[in-house]
Amino acid sequence: MNRQAFQSMCFLELLICFLLFNVTYAMTRQQLKNSGKMMKKSCIPKNDVTEEQVGSIEQGKFIEERNVMCYIACIYTMTQVIKNNKINHDAVTKQIDTMFPADMRVAVKATVDKCKDVSKKYKDICEASYWTAKCMYDADPANFIFP
Repeated sequence: MNRQAFQSMCFLELLICFLLFNVTYAMTRQQLKNSGKMMKKSCIPKNDVTEEQVGSIEQGKFIEERNVMCYIACIYTMTQVIKNNKINHDAVTKQIDTMFPADMRVAVKATVDKCKDVSKKYKDICEASYWTAKCMYDADPANFIFP
């Protein structure tokens, strides 16, 4: 086998491994929701909120209270999309590529792109997180997942 054929074969094998990794390790919508339950259990007591205050965020019920805002920031912190006290667009995109089902990625990334500048209006990470999450829900409620 010549060198070019060998390189092409190696590239093809790597591409197949990458595709299998993405298909194998991306979560289903339900798995995303289930993993969110663990974060929710951690962030509720840390931010002195109740299930009634935060339990319907995914359905668009955003209560404009400081502790709810900080609960959302806590979730974003746990998902590692907050870097240096700011929402990091690249980290959000990476999490979508890694965690979201393939059929949701394009739509969710479009929503993230639409809402990426919202956080820049706020110096406070709790407010930035809250208004970003609300923007994302308003832009695409069907693909909004939030614990």
